[in-house]
Amino acid sequence: MGNIFRPDLCADKVADIDLSVLSEKGFRFALLDFDNTLAPDHSKEPVPYSYEMVEKLRNAGFSMCLVSNAKSDRSKNIAEMLRIPCVSYANKPGTSGVLKAMELLGADKSNTVMIGDQLFTDIAAGNRAGLYTIFVEKYAKKEIFYVALKRIPEWVIRKICRF
Repeated sequence: MGNIFRPDLCADKVADIDLSVLSEKGFRFALLDFDNTLAPDHSKEPVPYSYEMVEKLRNAGFSMCLVSNAKSDRSKNIAEMLRIPCVSYANKPGTSGVLKAMELLGADKSNTVMIGDQLFTDIAAGNRAGLYTIFVEKYAKKEIFYVALKRIPEWVIRKICRF
């Protein structure tokens, strides 16, 4: 159980990830969660931080794709504003959305990272697809109720696994 939920790297926020180290390891592609990774949960558009992080990744030589479980056009519209491709209805922790995003980018598991704030969706999907996974703390405290409920067992796993 611990392996699927254990990220390869933890950071307080996307801004704290040392992209030069990832580049040195051969990573060139980043699959990004949006809600509570790059902006507050259920934002209808990117916030300044979202644009800054996409630009930081782009400047470091990364191509990106937004990978979202959202079942609406919201993610597609956000991705268009960020000028990156998007896979909606990603079915995380399943791997179908992750694999589709890699195919869109021309990426493979050896050169792709998955970045997200939830162990049970983002990290599990990335690990199941064989990617290097990066867990970031949630962007904002306010979350939709069903995500907040998942934080309790997430907290237990983090304590047991010490991350």
